[in-house]
Amino acid sequence: MKKILLTCLILPLLSACGFSPVYGTDGQSAIRTEANLQNTEIGNIPNYEGQYLRNALIDRFYRNTTPQNTRYRLTVAPIKETKRDMDVTVDSDTTRAQLRLSTSIKLQNKATGQTILERSLRSTASYNVLGSEYTNQVSEDATRRNVLDDLARQIERELTLYFNR
Repeated sequence: MKKILLTCLILPLLSACGFSPVYGTDGQSAIRTEANLQNTEIGNIPNYEGQYLRNALIDRFYRNTTPQNTRYRLTVAPIKETKRDMDVTVDSDTTRAQLRLSTSIKLQNKATGQTILERSLRSTASYNVLGSEYTNQVSEDATRRNVLDDLARQIERELTLYFNR
């Protein structure tokens, strides 16, 4: 009986822990976050991987149209790719490979030119290496897209956390 009473007394205190949802049901927080993301200009990123990442960010940031007069500018450094062979057999054949992409971001206030956020980001995934060269290329490309999507999620999260602080 004491345990039940203690639990009933403690549960209401957990709701007052001080945490607030980033996107969740607190309407003001979600509106503010979305407005700030839509007020962020995304600079060009070189290479195919950069184009893919920029398009993923555009899909995440802009709900309706690309904004004309933005308050912030997001600069993403060129993406660095590292491939590593893993799980090498006795015959020196690779059966698994790891792909790591890394970049850094810089968020600037366009009015003042001041850098207000800088972060280094990286994402890693692995894929199976099979006997067919075509299958390996398709698998590597799919893994690269997954890693780029993860980088887009990380960038969105970093900016959301900054805007909600």
